[in-house]
Amino acid sequence: MKTRAQDLLFQFHGRPPMGVSISLALQHLVAMIVGCVTPPIIIAGAVGLSQADRVLLIQASLVMSAVSTLLQLYPIGGWFGSGLPVILGVSFAYVPSMQAIAASGGGVSAIAGAMLVGGVVAVLVGLFVKKIRLLFPPVITGTVVFTIGLSLYPTAINYMAGGTGNTYEAVTAKGLPEALVYGSWQNWLVAVLTLAAVMVLNHHGRGVCKLASILLGMLAGYAVALCFGMVSFADVGTAAWFSLPRPLHFGVTFDVPSCVAVGLLFAINAVQAIGDFTATTVGGLSRDPTDSELQGGIIAYGASNILAAIFGGLPTATYSQNVGIVTTNKVVNRTVFTLAGGFLLLAGVSPKFAAVLTTIPQCVLGGATITVFSTIAMTGMKLIASQDLTARNTTIVGLSAALGVGISQASAALSQFPEAVTMIFGKSPVVIATLMAVLLNLILPKENEGSTD
Repeated sequence: MKTRAQDLLFQFHGRPPMGVSISLALQHLVAMIVGCVTPPIIIAGAVGLSQADRVLLIQASLVMSAVSTLLQLYPIGGWFGSGLPVILGVSFAYVPSMQAIAASGGGVSAIAGAMLVGGVVAVLVGLFVKKIRLLFPPVITGTVVFTIGLSLYPTAINYMAGGTGNTYEAVTAKGLPEALVYGSWQNWLVAVLTLAAVMVLNHHGRGVCKLASILLGMLAGYAVALCFGMVSFADVGTAAWFSLPRPLHFGVTFDVPSCVAVGLLFAINAVQAIGDFTATTVGGLSRDPTDSELQGGIIAYGASNILAAIFGGLPTATYSQNVGIVTTNKVVNRTVFTLAGGFLLLAGVSPKFAAVLTTIPQCVLGGATITVFSTIAMTGMKLIASQDLTARNTTIVGLSAALGVGISQASAALSQFPEAVTMIFGKSPVVIATLMAVLLNLILPKENEGSTD
């Protein structure tokens, strides 16, 4: 009887044993929690939020990740939600554009406004997904993902060095240890040790140690940082144990360039989600997703991000690492994923938990996330390599990435253009890379079947 009950783990419906379900849910939580909380920590630093607002941003992001996950698990009316075993969390794909919005002075309110527009774009993509997805073959989505990974490298390096905001004057003014000063040897030592721990666990660990390599590596780096006096718990003691996110706490403002840039990313990520939905059904359910599952999943993805903007969270997307777990262990039961969403929700309604996360030194985050960013870039390369690397495809990838990354790195390249143009095209390499890839794919002549020139 017990074996028959455990067999339910490999079916979407049914009630498997609670003990094994909880352990499998925690496995999913461990795999995604670092990726879910790091973007809000990065954006909070870029915007310059107060400690209280940092906690609120992390809280809202965790809660809305849980809500987004549950909306996918329990579809409404056959058209809202995929009804597939997926986990959603805050996406790194939006970080470069959100950093650009922060640099322009827009703040979280401008990010929320852009998310509202982006959510509507994603819903429209869901409604017309069959036609729109033809514009985004693997060579296009691969180029976009590859460019996102490249654009995140400077963020990781700056974090490894301690964070550009931690100048000597800023650190000493706050009475913090000089070990936190940007570029100090302590920052680099902690970052390198964190990176080394992640690499060792990822390549030589087994089971949970391998699965949670980033989390465990961060714990190791955190312990070293404690020895250097780089961690302060002053704000943890005053944080409440329970609190709900506050709707419209950061406000909503609509900046046209920000809305255009983020809206384009939402369209790309909506199409990208098709890949995660497909990998989940093929790997876990041994079938392709139905049109209604894809459509419902993308519509719910857009709508949940509209909710996230209202409640002060950051953009969410399907998590590929959790898809990887499904394809590995074949566990697809909804109870497991509901429990994972529940744990995520509990973490989000506790300001105390969020306050603890804000104590993580930036060098620890940098040492851990540089591996995540490199994985994002290589995921893009895999998508690109899934098609023949013909002269046409290499032109699309190479020229799109070159223009996107090159223009964003040359800060004065668009200085004579209107500020709106600079915001859309000059701040994040993803926008130009995406537009160029789509344009080149449309105008470059298709090569003859079997041609390798």
